[in-house]
Amino acid sequence: MPLVTVIGDGQLARMMQQAGIELGLTVRLLAGSGAASAAQATADVWLGEYTDEDVVRAVSEGADAVTFDHEHVPNEYLEGLIADGVNVQPQPSALINAQDKLVMRRRMREMGAPVPPFAEILSVSDGEGFWDATDGAVCLKARRGGYDGKGVWFPESREQTASLVAELLEQGVPLMAEKKVRLVRELSAMVARTPSGEIASWPVVESVQADGICYLAVAPAPAETAGQARVIAQAHTLAREVAEELGVTGVLAVELFEAVDEAGQPEIIVNELAMRPHNTGHWTQDGCVTGQFEQHLRAVLDRPLGSTALSSTTTVMANILGDPDADPAMPMAERMDEVWRRFPTAKIHLYGKEWRPRRKIGHVNMSLPCGAAATAENVEKLRISARLASDFLVTATWKDQ
Repeated sequence: MPLVTVIGDGQLARMMQQAGIELGLTVRLLAGSGAASAAQATADVWLGEYTDEDVVRAVSEGADAVTFDHEHVPNEYLEGLIADGVNVQPQPSALINAQDKLVMRRRMREMGAPVPPFAEILSVSDGEGFWDATDGAVCLKARRGGYDGKGVWFPESREQTASLVAELLEQGVPLMAEKKVRLVRELSAMVARTPSGEIASWPVVESVQADGICYLAVAPAPAETAGQARVIAQAHTLAREVAEELGVTGVLAVELFEAVDEAGQPEIIVNELAMRPHNTGHWTQDGCVTGQFEQHLRAVLDRPLGSTALSSTTTVMANILGDPDADPAMPMAERMDEVWRRFPTAKIHLYGKEWRPRRKIGHVNMSLPCGAAATAENVEKLRISARLASDFLVTATWKDQ
């Protein structure tokens, strides 16, 4: 049976391993620690750093496919593997668009995808000029490495923009700026693509943020107006176009802003790309025929993709984020039991991670019962239930009692 090397040791790699077991695959993992989330669940674990080219080459030897649970492996290492005949998926030519936000913005603009006004920031005067050009609607971003709200700043004045740019450039942080949008909500459009070009896409989901971290994902994204239905359809089409245009293989998440334009009409704006399974796709494990982790493994091996048909009219994923203050005394197993007593349909997925403030330690999926219509009332009740379940797993307290 095929061997897939996964470089990375987080929860995404852990859930790839779980999917690989059911597919009869061997998943080989490059992990930084034997205590890492994925290393706990994988037999074939190689300890080492993805920043060491010799280690990357060694762990890739003999693999039918090499893939990732993050985008940080240096592209020159991957180019070397490809030159040696290793099947690397996705390839560096696509990955660069997920590694560098400025490269991505330029590429999206070239292909006509909707992006906000943006600029590279190389000096304090660049930052001040962008503030002036956008009347203060500035979002400053680190070009590389930011996630879950990290590496993003919203200066509140021209002076603060100047001081922040000076400080970050002094620290060696490569910067860009983009104009803040008039945000309505965030969306995520996900597809999977094989090297031979087969594409399968899931419904567009609504991503609800808390302090820069996805807290809820609602699938499919509710469309309460004709304008919202139009932008959701555009997002679905755009994700497939991005996958084809960039040559993405495996799972691709296109994170989007639903905003309003100058005339007050709904529009979509590309925010970021992720070329791997994604937090906003966790609902697929329990809400449709083929989950994102199984699909990613099928895709990187160039095997037929599975159906993405829904198994419920609506599924809500709620992240379990470590309580900001302290981990409750009640053991997690007891918290899980309490959730199941109240919500027997809750599907709890834990990552084997110790508590840390705001750390993703798991997620809960909840779906509407068979035959239940996706009315606004039913979806709202489901959202509330999923939040109550995840909050209890975090705090050992029912927020509605």
